Amino acid sequence: MVATDLDGTLLNSAGSITPRTRKALQLARSAGAEIVFVTARPPRGVRDIAVQAGVSGTAVCSNGAIVYDLATDGIVADHPLDREAAMKVARTLAEALPGIGLAVETGRGVLREPAYTRRIEHDMAYQREVSSVFDGDEPIVKLLAQSPGHTADEMFTAVVAAIEGLAEVTHSGVHGLLEISAPGVTKAGTLDGLCRERGIEPAQVVAFGDMPNDLAVLAYAGAGYAMANAHHLVLAAIERRTSSNDEDGVAAVLEELYG
Repeated sequence: MVATDLDGTLLNSAGSITPRTRKALQLARSAGAEIVFVTARPPRGVRDIAVQAGVSGTAVCSNGAIVYDLATDGIVADHPLDREAAMKVARTLAEALPGIGLAVETGRGVLREPAYTRRIEHDMAYQREVSSVFDGDEPIVKLLAQSPGHTADEMFTAVVAAIEGLAEVTHSGVHGLLEISAPGVTKAGTLDGLCRERGIEPAQVVAFGDMPNDLAVLAYAGAGYAMANAHHLVLAAIERRTSSNDEDGVAAVLEELYG
């Protein structure tokens, strides 16, 4: 299995799959490897990329909270955060980081409070502003917390101990955004479930990533590669390296392994 992150890893800085990368993915598939996207993105954020890459099958989305079937556009499994736990986490975040803005990824859209000012242009059609993300009964696939005055690393340090046991907290960018999932829900945990279903050992997994939310996947895989452009924590923890996402780093490894 080839398990790869998308942003900062498989995609270049323009958000595209290069011809070389597409060809390398097809090379791996022809050799019998399953390609699995393992991403913080929700399902709607991977469909077009899968078409670009020529990849079908299963994707691990929303940091492991969703298993998604690319062919049918169906959510095969989801692991939402309990509403009461999410509300406790939100109170803890507000105490530690005053002025924080909250949003919720539901799996099919985003609910955002006025203080949550992050905007992704191509995703605006799926967003709806609400007075509180805890009104209603839509699933909380991921709780998103934004603090314009802090980096994600600063936010993580401020809250991780306080919410231990209530939720999993990570981030996939340097900007002030935390991504919070149900306890035990991680990219690596969901990937492990897929591997067990398929009879694939961790030693048979090649993985690629660049951010802290990829660390567990890179450690799980028999061969986990940090991108040259990876976060400093990833570069410090992972020995195997490849070139950057703008230098077809994933393709370079796949060409060597499957060429």
